Amino acid sequence: MNQDTICALATAGGVGAIGVIRVSGAEAFSIVNKVFKGADLEKVPSHTVHYGWIVSSLSSNEEKGNSEPIDEVMVAVFRAPKSFTTEDSVEISFHGSPHIGKKILEVLIANGARMAKAGEFTMRAFINGRIDLAQAESIADLIASENEASRKVALNQLKGGISKEIGELREQLLNFTSLIELELDFSEEDVEFADRTAMKALLQNLKSKISNLKDSFQYGNAIKNGIDVAIIGKPNAGKSTLLNALLKEERAIVSDIAGTTRDTIEEVLHINGTAFRFIDTAGIRETTDVIEEIGVKKAKEKIASAKILLYLYDSIDSTIEEVIDFVKEVWREDLKIILLHNKVDEEANKDWSLDFDKELLMSLCPNFLELILRISAKNNENIDTLKYELSDYVESLKSEESNVVITNQRHYEALQKSWDSVIRVEDAIAHHLPTELLAYELRNALEHLGEISGTYTNDEILGNIFSKFCIGK
Repeated sequence: MNQDTICALATAGGVGAIGVIRVSGAEAFSIVNKVFKGADLEKVPSHTVHYGWIVSSLSSNEEKGNSEPIDEVMVAVFRAPKSFTTEDSVEISFHGSPHIGKKILEVLIANGARMAKAGEFTMRAFINGRIDLAQAESIADLIASENEASRKVALNQLKGGISKEIGELREQLLNFTSLIELELDFSEEDVEFADRTAMKALLQNLKSKISNLKDSFQYGNAIKNGIDVAIIGKPNAGKSTLLNALLKEERAIVSDIAGTTRDTIEEVLHINGTAFRFIDTAGIRETTDVIEEIGVKKAKEKIASAKILLYLYDSIDSTIEEVIDFVKEVWREDLKIILLHNKVDEEANKDWSLDFDKELLMSLCPNFLELILRISAKNNENIDTLKYELSDYVESLKSEESNVVITNQRHYEALQKSWDSVIRVEDAIAHHLPTELLAYELRNALEHLGEISGTYTNDEILGNIFSKFCIGK
């Protein structure tokens, strides 16, 4: 694969001030030289930029001076191994017309380059040892980051945060695995090179660190992909008004007519660097209206997939029993439920209020209730407090034991497999099982940890990872 010289547009498609085309491979300089009217790129120093023109070469014998100019460009030169791919590389900056970019790529391909596949530049950086697999994946995450929190996590991974943590775990495990393998070589002499007591202590340490990394995935997934927040309640509970208050714009239609919202409305709001995907749903009630019934069904589906549930009720149209029954129906361990006592502005002169026995709710739904907020969605009362509570919930997901955050499902699954292998090693030691079984499970744990950094991998995994990259990266 690395024998080819590849090229691709590195900037986003469409019209822009400038566009950038990347070229990488052993013949990068000679190929670009054929179409660049300016400095001799094969003679200039690395990490220099040169002004000139990209010209079309209609035949192999045609002089560049007689060729048709395509665009005025700046060309940056990066000599191996000090480039992103560690290969000779060129970056061509041109005026950002899609047509010009297409023409430049055509003349590069006509002179010996080929179009890069998705993620091929980053794959070459990985294969050539410049970055490991976790760092390669963090590049895609960095490009896709939509908020400050996800940017920071991706940047930490690019700097080798996960790789360093995993590397330390593997090194500790590798030392004992080597001693166990040595025991196999002297199996007939019945000797133990690996101190089983020390190994138990190591396994406990490994379990603790792997557990902390696994626990960080919930937080990492939240800041990477955002959090679904379903806004639920009876018709006319104020759900659409709340959505508008959160967004500070009239996004959803609000009226006094019950059942105004028939379909779900979704909008993303960033709070302290985290993306919350608010979903305004149809009011939940028994109905004979076919369209409204579909909306109620969709609302229940959103409850099933949401991470946070905002349940609106009011003292005018709800009872304590109704709210408790609803909570009991939807409660699950991984769902954060916030009860929002809405329309408090309409209760100013009323003695009646909807009060809850928190201990009763906790007994009905263990670990359920942390918060009941009295709000007025109409008057924006306590809306900022609600935003703070949402942000605080995300912060509560952070692991206090590790500075590294797992955001990748593949990494999480590899950690889980490593955890399972470590548990089996512990069982093997406790039951004095043969050394061969110990060695087998230790190798499994090493292999699964190595899958994260790419120490252990295969073409199918690589193809699946890099196919998700954009072309030109």
